[in-house]
Amino acid sequence: MKERNKVALITGGARGIGRSIALSLAQQGWWVAVCYRTSTGEGQETQREVQEKSGHGMALQCDVSDPAAAQELARQVEDEWGRIDALINCAGPYHRINLLEETIEGWNSMFSNNLHSVFYLSRVIAPGMKERGWGRIVNFSMAKADQQVAQPQLTAHYIAKAGVLILTRSLARLLAPHGITVNAISPGFIDSGSAPPEELEKMVRHIPAGYIGTTQDVVGAVNFLLSEEGRYINGTNIQVSGGWGI
Repeated sequence: MKERNKVALITGGARGIGRSIALSLAQQGWWVAVCYRTSTGEGQETQREVQEKSGHGMALQCDVSDPAAAQELARQVEDEWGRIDALINCAGPYHRINLLEETIEGWNSMFSNNLHSVFYLSRVIAPGMKERGWGRIVNFSMAKADQQVAQPQLTAHYIAKAGVLILTRSLARLLAPHGITVNAISPGFIDSGSAPPEELEKMVRHIPAGYIGTTQDVVGAVNFLLSEEGRYINGTNIQVSGGWGI
């Protein structure tokens, strides 16, 4: 089904999972704006490919951990295309470090980039969705984030991703009366280009499905949540992990 004239904003959309989502939506006729922080070359290439598919693509540099910058990003897209129908919060940087060796700056950055940015953008974009009576917000968490297990090497990132699930449910409760769905996707091990292949291969034996997922596995879940077929799914968390982490 061609979703013509619908507009999507994807943070972290220049590479990996975000890029695959952008290209899939463009293929369906969506107008797609991708946001990146440092990946200028990849952002421009994604914009070019999106434009080839749908005729309307935009790549904008923005640090969405800055509330003023996040607001300006949303305003830029709305000023250019008149609306944002789907917000996909795909940006989610992480670093591995022992909790007792973590710095204050590193700790704060995990929350600013993974949790706070979701709030900043959602609060700016939600009013337009409410006015139109339709909208989709998809937030990215991580497999096992709902289990509250120890993560000594990823503590701040893990807590932030658990917070994304709570924020998702709260937004869903508030926005459901206005025809808006808010859901989370929690990927497991996905070959998105962010992890060394040898690291991924070491994890295969721990994955019940027996293989590493691809970005297209995530794209399928996103497409369903954005569709009319997914209109009654709200406040949920979809694990895309091949059975790992459940």
